[in-house]
Amino acid sequence: MLLEVRDLHVEFGTRDGIAKAVNGVTYGVAAGETLAVLGESGSGKSVTAQAIMGILDMPPGRITGGEILFRGRDLLKLKEEERRKVRGAEMAMIFQDALSSLNPVLTVGDQLGEMFVVHRGMSRRDARARAVELMDRVRIPAAKERVRQYPHQFSGGMRQRVMIAMALALEPALIIADEPTTALDVTVQAQVMDLLAELRREYRMALILITHDLGVVADVADRIAVMYAGRIVESAPVHDLYKAPAHPYTRGLLESVPRLDHKGRGLHAVQGLPPNLMDIPSGCPFHPRCPMVQDVCRTDVPPLHEVDEDRGSACHFWRECLYGHDG
Repeated sequence: MLLEVRDLHVEFGTRDGIAKAVNGVTYGVAAGETLAVLGESGSGKSVTAQAIMGILDMPPGRITGGEILFRGRDLLKLKEEERRKVRGAEMAMIFQDALSSLNPVLTVGDQLGEMFVVHRGMSRRDARARAVELMDRVRIPAAKERVRQYPHQFSGGMRQRVMIAMALALEPALIIADEPTTALDVTVQAQVMDLLAELRREYRMALILITHDLGVVADVADRIAVMYAGRIVESAPVHDLYKAPAHPYTRGLLESVPRLDHKGRGLHAVQGLPPNLMDIPSGCPFHPRCPMVQDVCRTDVPPLHEVDEDRGSACHFWRECLYGHDG
C-alpha cells in the first residue's frame, strides 16, 4: 500500500464538549488506485484527509490515536519541516472551494509557479513557463494569456482546473480530492471527473476522492469506503458495492440517487439526521435511523466484518442486508 491509515482517532474541543470526529478509521490506497470515500456531511471524510495532509487545525483539533503510514513512514511522527517536504512534492490536495483556496491578490501563474520556486528552486521566469504548461495540460484555453489573470476572472470549472494543476505541479504519488465538483453544474462535473481519471492514468498516481455523491464516483473509483459518524461502515470494490450493498446506510445512500427508470416515483431519503458527534449513540451509531435495527444494535458496536476477500461491513446483520432475509 502507498498509504495506510490505521485506527485513526481525531477529536475537537468545543465550548459544549468534545466532538469525536474520527473514531478508528482504517483504510489504504495502493499506487495507481482510486479510493472513493463517501458519506454525509459530518461523517469525518474531510477531517481524515486533513489529518493525512497534516493541515488539521490544532487546536481545536487533536489526533488522539492511530497511524498514517505513507511509503512505510508514519507521518504523525515526522517533524513539521519534514511534513512540509512531503506536502506538494509527494502528496497533494484539491479543495472543494477553489475560489476561497486561491489567493485573490495573486495571479494564477504566480500561484502555480510558487510550487516550482519553493520546491524546485526555479527562477520566476522558468516557473511561469511551467505554469503555462500545466494550464495547457488541464485544458485551460489560451493559457499564455490567462496565466496573468486573477482567480475571479475564471469560471468555477476553470478555477477547479487551476486547483488540479497546482496539485499536479510536482507530480505527487497521491492526490486527495475533497469534493472537487461541489457547486459545479452537471456537465462541468463530468468534465472535471474525466480529467482527474485521465491524469491519474497518465501520472500513475493514487487518488482519494472524497464526496457525498455516489453518482460522481461510479465510473472513476476502484474501491469505495463509506463513512458514518467517524467510522468506516462499509468497504468494497465499486462494482460489488453498487450491485449489492452490505450495510443499511450504504443501501439508503444508493436508493436516494435519482434514477431515470424511476420516473414518477418519490425520492427515497435516509430517515433522521446524522448523530451529534458530542453524543454518539451507543452500539451501532446508525441504529436510530436503521430500518433493520434490533436490540443488539443498540448496545454492541459492530466490528468491520469480513464479507469477502476485499470487502467489509460494520453491521451485525450484514448477511441479511447483502443476501436478503432468506440468505
